[in-house]
Amino acid sequence: MEHNKIVKRMTELKNIIEEHNYYYHVRDNPEIPDATYDAFVQELLSLEKKYPAYKLPDSPTEKVGGKALDAFKPVLHKVPLLSLDKAFDTKSLKDFDRRVRKILGKNTSPSYVVELKVDGLAVSLTYLEGILQQGSTRGDGLVGEDITHNLRTIRSIPLTLEEKVSIEVRGEVFIPRQDFLDLNKRRVERGEIPLANPRNAAAGSLRQLDSTVAASRPLDIHIYGASDFPINLNSHKKLFDYLKKLGFKVDNTVKLCQNIEEVIDHCLLWQEKRLDLPYDIDGLVVKVDELNLRNILGSTARSPRWAIAYKFPAETGITKIENITVQVGRTGVITPLAHLQPLQLAGSVVKKATLHNEDYIKDKDIKIGDFCSIHKAGDIIPEIIQVLKEKRTGKEKDFMMPDKCPSCATTLHRQEGEAARRCINPLCPAQKLERLVHFASRSAMDIEGLGPATVEQLLNSGQVEDLADIYYLTADGLLSMERTAEKSVANLLAAIDKSKKQPLSRLLYGFGIRLVGVQTARVLARQYHNLAAISQASPEELSNIPEIGPKIVENVQAFFKQVNVQSIIEKLQRAGVNMKEEQPVAEKESTLAGKTFVLTGTLSNMTRQEATSLIEEAGGSVAAQVSKKTDYLLLGEKGGSKLDKAKKLGIPVITQEDFLDLYHRS
Repeated sequence: MEHNKIVKRMTELKNIIEEHNYYYHVRDNPEIPDATYDAFVQELLSLEKKYPAYKLPDSPTEKVGGKALDAFKPVLHKVPLLSLDKAFDTKSLKDFDRRVRKILGKNTSPSYVVELKVDGLAVSLTYLEGILQQGSTRGDGLVGEDITHNLRTIRSIPLTLEEKVSIEVRGEVFIPRQDFLDLNKRRVERGEIPLANPRNAAAGSLRQLDSTVAASRPLDIHIYGASDFPINLNSHKKLFDYLKKLGFKVDNTVKLCQNIEEVIDHCLLWQEKRLDLPYDIDGLVVKVDELNLRNILGSTARSPRWAIAYKFPAETGITKIENITVQVGRTGVITPLAHLQPLQLAGSVVKKATLHNEDYIKDKDIKIGDFCSIHKAGDIIPEIIQVLKEKRTGKEKDFMMPDKCPSCATTLHRQEGEAARRCINPLCPAQKLERLVHFASRSAMDIEGLGPATVEQLLNSGQVEDLADIYYLTADGLLSMERTAEKSVANLLAAIDKSKKQPLSRLLYGFGIRLVGVQTARVLARQYHNLAAISQASPEELSNIPEIGPKIVENVQAFFKQVNVQSIIEKLQRAGVNMKEEQPVAEKESTLAGKTFVLTGTLSNMTRQEATSLIEEAGGSVAAQVSKKTDYLLLGEKGGSKLDKAKKLGIPVITQEDFLDLYHRS
């Protein structure tokens, strides 16, 4: 077959396949039998295998998956993917409307568009001259991860648009509910662990280095907007129509509302109808329709002022507390755990709920055998709302906290002023397990594949005794354990090797020093820049750091004085684990570098954690209490004693607007 005929046939097949992809996956209206479609795909695959030099760059055969990548590359978003403020009731929607109207003025009446808020993973897609160039995750809103290889496999994402335009669009990738159930059924039949819920399954599929995994999953997408488009439009609704014209799959339920009352009616309607959809939604998104008004409204550092997410009330259910047991945490804290009759709630089966401590149990008067109402706090964490005492039969039993550790039988201690009982045996097997799991967790050394089950096997087989032993694991040793395969072992060893490059703050947090969380670990790492300096710092030196209180000083000192800690550090050094913290560029350049902030009161458009993150990114730090070393007090609503102390010491008091102005000038 000569060159022209080969390319011509490949192009014909490409056009045929893409046309029927559109009818099947976007319009849900297939026009040819599956067998005919498969025959076209197989013919194109055959030609590409025989004549690889002629393969078209936007061939639809990319959707079957390809070569695995070594790592994800960072992608800087030209326009940040901001998060949305949330409304949990109709009053919050009215407040949102009131804020919008106040900014726009009395003579302007905005319209609103309302879209379903699909419970999936946000992504960005960039097209150049109508051809998909790059796809990325939202990440932190400013920088995402390049997952183009996985997004190409999703059949409802066009590789080529209907027009040769350059555009960047945003969408939500998800797995339909029935497809998820079918996927789990196949996994169970193959002896694999079922996936937790559709959202996690979608997110996990897109964060695979091997695109054949994503290609095997029933992923779908709804495009909900564009940050950069080539034609002049002044309406979000018209933008939706344009995106459909280009070949994108959008939310067909999107509604244009003339006032907030219509918005509220539409939200309440879908609150009742949500289960009629073939996929999960956790609310609706309300946006000002007129794009020119959005420019006037602008955005805060965190979210646009022209949009808000209406979140459905937490789904609740009733179940029975069949038993209460306790578990031992990495710091020895004993936490009671309720074992429940399995209950389907907010997209997953709930079997357990934490009871926090014995005071919590007493306050809620919880007994074994009680019926209780339960919900998922934030649609994530199972939580008991209240006990249904009217259902008691008299057979319920009081729960008594144990006097001894269930793992090592050491007598438990409860310090004065603390609610928790604690095992103080540093060699407690349960604590050892939890410490290792914590060390490998995402916020610490981020060793993917080193979860509780694997750690337990490693401990039982004697391959690890302390966290440094992780870096001396071998393929032969790992393969000797049950249910391990060569590929999973290779992936785990690669993840362990990669973790050696983590910054000092991650390592310090991974040590699990009591009261040293992520933020405190960053403060210490940025102050001293290497682990040796932290371990040798005197109590006086540590106390001079504004964020470090006496209890943290006590715990840091006690940790490094432990007999086995220095040997663990030496083993980590021999393994090549990084023990330094590079000075961030922002710290050298920013006008906020070296400045100490104290936060007080409620901030209106961001959480304290988000404000803290912005300050730290700019090289500053956040202290808990006002002192002479404080540079600024960031004041929210209802500021208390910190405000009085700042005024007394003559420390500048700034509003959230002042802070954002400082931040953007830094």
